[in-house]
Amino acid sequence: MRDLLTVRKDAAPGRIMVEGAWEHDQLLTSAIDPDVFFYCPEASGTDTAGTADRAARVAACASEVYRISEKLLARLTRKGRPDGLISIVRLPVWPADGFRFGDSSLVLVADGVEYAGNLGTLIRTVDAARAACLVLTSRRARRSHPAVYAASRGLVLTTPVLEFDEIATAADWLRAHGFEVLLADPAATGSYRVPAYRGRPTAFVVGSEGGGLAKAWHREGFGAVSIPMLGQADSLNVALSAGILLFEARARKDGW
Repeated sequence: MRDLLTVRKDAAPGRIMVEGAWEHDQLLTSAIDPDVFFYCPEASGTDTAGTADRAARVAACASEVYRISEKLLARLTRKGRPDGLISIVRLPVWPADGFRFGDSSLVLVADGVEYAGNLGTLIRTVDAARAACLVLTSRRARRSHPAVYAASRGLVLTTPVLEFDEIATAADWLRAHGFEVLLADPAATGSYRVPAYRGRPTAFVVGSEGGGLAKAWHREGFGAVSIPMLGQADSLNVALSAGILLFEARARKDGW
């Protein structure tokens, strides 16, 4: 149980806590087996048969399985209604040298993301735009936070995420793969609709919720684009901005 409490506090990098019915449905479609599965049949809610079937399928692929009481479940859960299902899952790791990119490839780089909910939404957006991966630099929120699982709709288990300790290393990786790199900068004079997004893979770099892009990104010599603000707001939420940029480039690349 100590392991689960550690994961619950996001103090076990590389492992994430999954709880609830639809969350376990997503887990079952990911082909990733849980390290540990905890089940409380008494907390299964109105869909007793469906939860029991779901629990049996999860238990069949888990390394360890424990039946727990409602009292212990209440101590462990982060949700109001966990449906009696909690798993500890090891997050997949993708090697930086394991990717092959073409002209239609997209990559999103998120610099300094602070909030787990935004990180999860960025992962979901990367998947939705059929981008190859999410790259993290100066990361503050961790993939292992349970809120990332919920915000990504479980896609944190299947969407490739790379993390670089140094911005310069990430920039070199993008150059080595021939990317056109565009910084999302509200101060940029060029609109995001100007580039053709053709002929080479494209990477967008978005900044943190509070501080924007680190100065080190501006020193790398990449181009910059902005999303014109037509009202009083001076910027958009980082996940929303990423979605606008990625889908514009995807439409151009695929000829929508």
